[in-house]
Amino acid sequence: MYILLVSLVLGLFAVLLFVNFYFRWKVIKVYQRLVEEHIEFEAAHIFNKKRLNDEILSRYPQSREDILTFVSHIRFSISMGTILLILILLFGGILMLYR
Repeated sequence: MYILLVSLVLGLFAVLLFVNFYFRWKVIKVYQRLVEEHIEFEAAHIFNKKRLNDEILSRYPQSREDILTFVSHIRFSISMGTILLILILLFGGILMLYR
């Protein structure tokens, strides 16, 4: 049981690292296009769809697809990172109990 839990924690940590690098690569690619077009927005726009639609997408309709892609990648990256971190902490806590 101990070896299985250690393997799960190490595997989940490796997946967390892979997800981090994969989404950084994807996000940076889209981010570079947004910087070239001088599109700026705040973190509040990423987490509030109404504010994003009202303030950013209406101002930059030609870059709608890039903005939505960037926002979806950021949201998915945060949710995957959170889920993986919770799983790592859960299995790490179980490991500490069995130690």
